[in-house]
Amino acid sequence: MIQIIYNLQSKFMKTIYRSILLLTFTVIFLLMHSASVEARTSSDEKSNFSDPDRLNLLIEYFDSKNLDLKTLLDDPRFEIYDEIGDRFRNSAERRTPTLEEYKRILGFEDKKRRIIGFMDNNSEALQKAEEVYGIPGTVIAAIIGIESDFGQNIGRFNPLNAYVSMYSEDYRSDFARAQLEELLIFTERKGIDVFELKSSYAGAMSFAQFIPYSVNRWWVGDDIFDMDNNIYSIANYLRHFKEVTGTLEGAVFRYNPSSLYRDAVLALAAEAEKMVSVSQ
Repeated sequence: MIQIIYNLQSKFMKTIYRSILLLTFTVIFLLMHSASVEARTSSDEKSNFSDPDRLNLLIEYFDSKNLDLKTLLDDPRFEIYDEIGDRFRNSAERRTPTLEEYKRILGFEDKKRRIIGFMDNNSEALQKAEEVYGIPGTVIAAIIGIESDFGQNIGRFNPLNAYVSMYSEDYRSDFARAQLEELLIFTERKGIDVFELKSSYAGAMSFAQFIPYSVNRWWVGDDIFDMDNNIYSIANYLRHFKEVTGTLEGAVFRYNPSSLYRDAVLALAAEAEKMVSVSQ
């Protein structure tokens, strides 16, 4: 009889133990699942983030300038680019410690092999740019090579979306608002659908990668996707800042305020100059 009671107690305890284990595992699973759902929800909320108050302020600002931003923000093609500030913070100029590493990221050797072909194909415009603006064609070609891979890559972003995203995220918001204003002035003046434009994440457009402020001041010609116009516009920009800074090196630095960028452009131009001299 005692043995029977003992066996029953033992079975009962085992059942309780198994139940406790099952309950423990169930609680752990539910907690982990809840955390996962919360993380996904948080991520989704972050990916769809835009500050409506800031956007309303932006709309009001442009209303005061007689520029209709609200209609553009209501367009289905408008979107906020998530965490756009990180793209600036992680740019090659900020994360590469040496010129050689920076050149590797730019694909410098490949561009060195191709720059003469680009110059041959655009020799008339480059020669005219040298004559009119006093800027070496090799430097202009080097900038186009580094900025857009000789016209192969103009960016996959939209400039309006880029600048509104920067403002919404409060990353360089004064710059973003100023460039957005320049952009709307430009597209309104030219009768361009702003959503048809492509740019870098910084809102820089076409083969020369001009931001709207620069387009409105130094662009030569009407069509921003005409290569000759890009060549003349770069020359016009560099001539202006060569006069301001006193040197061509200073002008290239103003094009992109990075010593790595300046040195890479000038190094590529020097390589092109060597090859031109040899061919002559």
